[in-house]
Amino acid sequence: MVTRPTRPPTPRALKALGRLLGLPVREVRAYWAQEARSIRSGSTALALGLGATLVAGIVLASAEGRLEGIPGLLALIPAAIGMRGAIFGALGSRLATGILTGEFDRVLTRGSYLRRQVEAATILSFASATQAGVLAWAISAALGLTTIPLLDLVAISLVGGLLSSAVLFVVVIWLARRSDAVGFHLDDVGAPIITATGDLVTLPALLIATFVLEIPVLSGSLGALGLVLGLAAVVLGLRHGDPRVERVVRESLIVLTIAVTIDVLAGVVVEARAEQQFEAAALLVLIPPFIANCGSLGGMLSSRLASKLHLGQLPARLLPGKLATLDVSVTALLALLAFSGVGAAGWLAAVIVPGVEPLSLPVTLGVTLLGGLFALPILAGAAYAAATTSFRFGFDPDNHGIPIVTATMDLTGVLCLLAAITLLPIGTS
Repeated sequence: MVTRPTRPPTPRALKALGRLLGLPVREVRAYWAQEARSIRSGSTALALGLGATLVAGIVLASAEGRLEGIPGLLALIPAAIGMRGAIFGALGSRLATGILTGEFDRVLTRGSYLRRQVEAATILSFASATQAGVLAWAISAALGLTTIPLLDLVAISLVGGLLSSAVLFVVVIWLARRSDAVGFHLDDVGAPIITATGDLVTLPALLIATFVLEIPVLSGSLGALGLVLGLAAVVLGLRHGDPRVERVVRESLIVLTIAVTIDVLAGVVVEARAEQQFEAAALLVLIPPFIANCGSLGGMLSSRLASKLHLGQLPARLLPGKLATLDVSVTALLALLAFSGVGAAGWLAAVIVPGVEPLSLPVTLGVTLLGGLFALPILAGAAYAAATTSFRFGFDPDNHGIPIVTATMDLTGVLCLLAAITLLPIGTS
């Protein structure tokens, strides 16, 4: 008599998730097994990203004196970091779709798919660097905040943006070529690795760029040059001659303008609220990795949905169907792992950093997991709405999804963390 092997019992968390999503547990479990490689790749990428964002937080803390000496720089930082993630996250998403549709080629020769995408991202990098400097100055001035002159802020944004963009180009192109050669899905690793790299390199690049202020003539000249280059980049992008490049630039400019405005406002709001809400220094450590994970998870989901829309596997419906809901379940699993990691790593960082009184590990985990529970439906809804709505109106979801999701989560992510801190009793260990 042949006995069938017994299946391991279904975890309660999986049963609860299945009921929440309105799907049979068997289907969720089978889909997770089917996507096991993607889940492993995504988990690894999120772990790498977590380490990078913690390093970025340490760099930010160590540069406090420099930041205080340059009024307006704090308003620029979220916009500069957000733009790098938005532009290069969208580039990675387009390349992932190109790999799946067979359009991608590994060479940068004139007219190649990769060359056109790189040209579009280059144009957007120049345009957004100028735009971020102008908007950071304008919004700060409108709110009555002290800021350095416009040309100085544009010079910092231009130099810092171009330095970080150079690194991100290398990372994204390498990831795309490896994905095409090895066979892993760029959709599963692109967003967290690109976001983490942007967080890691943009802040040091901006700090390096501040040294141009020590030569007033140079900073003024670079600022004026930045304004000219930014305007020239917009004109070149809209009249490039290659329809694909023009489409990327045309569709991206509006959403990037909205995104950079939200990022500047988020920076101002977070700075004002941090003194009141984040009284425990250990909670400050959680902000960069928590927000970065919100953006990474939403970006991964948006990129997956965009690829399925392009391949005709997913209908652009108002409400998500079964396949989209199953993708959300994968995001939910990754979110559980990611926000647990944020809590554990944030607690460890608070223990290691001198002068910071850590919270207990259970409290820190409770804050990040509850904040993540609040953030998950927002990031999933933003990712699905951005991908399907843009597709229904004839736009490329690869151009809109990640910028919209990252900008949304830059602001709402910290609000979710604030809500968790407010609801949970916070006490130091």
